[in-house]
Amino acid sequence: MKADMISDLLSLTEAERIQLAQDLWDSIPETSAAVPLTDAQRAELERRLAAHASDPDSSISWEVARERLRQRFGA
Repeated sequence: MKADMISDLLSLTEAERIQLAQDLWDSIPETSAAVPLTDAQRAELERRLAAHASDPDSSISWEVARERLRQRFGA
């Protein structure tokens, strides 16, 4: 990436840079095989799924988690 392009991107406001990062992330297909999981990542996901399956009430919704984060960090 060219230095002038990076400089232009860094001149964006914080909110604009966050939106850009989200837009870039969203542009990566969810089923992308370009970034495969490692064995450790797969094992951790399986462990978390099993923990949730054994105690579904131990989790909270994304909406609750997001609100807690906003309250804690003022976002």
